Amino acid sequence: MSQAVVAKLKQEFPAAVVDTVEHRGELTLTVNKSDIVAVCTFLKDSAGYNFLCDLCGVDYLGSEPRFMVVYNLYNIETKERLRIKAAVGEDDCCIDTVSGVWSTANWPERECWDMFGIAFNNHPDLRRILMPADWEGYPLRKDYPLQGPDREPYQGRLS
Repeated sequence: MSQAVVAKLKQEFPAAVVDTVEHRGELTLTVNKSDIVAVCTFLKDSAGYNFLCDLCGVDYLGSEPRFMVVYNLYNIETKERLRIKAAVGEDDCCIDTVSGVWSTANWPERECWDMFGIAFNNHPDLRRILMPADWEGYPLRKDYPLQGPDREPYQGRLS
């Protein structure tokens, strides 16, 4: 069924799908970040992916684009999963929110912004969710200091 969904998606949005990978029975589509809302709306309304299980960020430090936003979707009726990825560059570190498609995207998008610094355009309440409001930096970025900002590396002995 997922391959049929991919065919419909490619027909509806021919330039949106950048890559398709199937590995161990799991299908992953990489789409242009500019098409993320349209693709997600199509997948929800026309393909039945009615549940956003998770949304997260990935940091590929040293690569361009540096970041990837990953959406794990589920079709409750057919019990099928689909992973959507959208690349986000460090110089334009933002992507449109899908909280209008799935309200469950609200908090994971806030977490992704809080931890990676990936902004979600038009998000209804984009503010820190895990770190204090005055925290500087994004702790899940690979170039973030391991001991935190303004901290000296641990000089003691690990036992």
